[in-house]
Amino acid sequence: MWDCGGHERRSHESNSVCGIRVVIRGIRVNHMAKTKHMKAEVLSRLDKIFSGSASIAFVNFHKLTVKNAQELRRKLRESKSGYFVAKKTLIRKALESTETKGTLPPLEGEIGVAYLESSDDITAPAREVFGFEKAVSLVGGIFEGLFKGREDMVALALIPSRQTLLAQFTNLVHSPLQRLGVALDQVAKKKSQ
Repeated sequence: MWDCGGHERRSHESNSVCGIRVVIRGIRVNHMAKTKHMKAEVLSRLDKIFSGSASIAFVNFHKLTVKNAQELRRKLRESKSGYFVAKKTLIRKALESTETKGTLPPLEGEIGVAYLESSDDITAPAREVFGFEKAVSLVGGIFEGLFKGREDMVALALIPSRQTLLAQFTNLVHSPLQRLGVALDQVAKKKSQ
């Protein structure tokens, strides 16, 4: 028998004590149900994310290792984006209060939410998640107030960042001018000979 906060409880499982399941190697995982207060906090955070972000990507993170999860969060932070994991039922419930148009894509697997925090690059969440395609997969998302499916989010993810587009444009404009300069230099050399 165990003293569980004033209540004595006998565990029928050899590895469970007072709602805490002891996993091999001494790591303890809490399997107690979330309280209404905890769920309200998660819903509040999701409401804030869904109302304050112009771009959101739903991510199936089933194959994501801890190392890859840390790397994904770091990449998202660098692009001024965030990542939050919640139960699908809470995500759906939070989405009911938004004014997002369209049909919610099927949220299959273990779902995380990559969202834009503060940036001009509204394709950043989808692009950074797409970079981890072997470990995670895009399931869908919200872009400019519309639900988007997997194909649309992948198409958005393939758009280069604003900085990359500006660099490509500068190179495109600079290249013909450089060629013109080289051609004029060659003409000047021939005339001087």
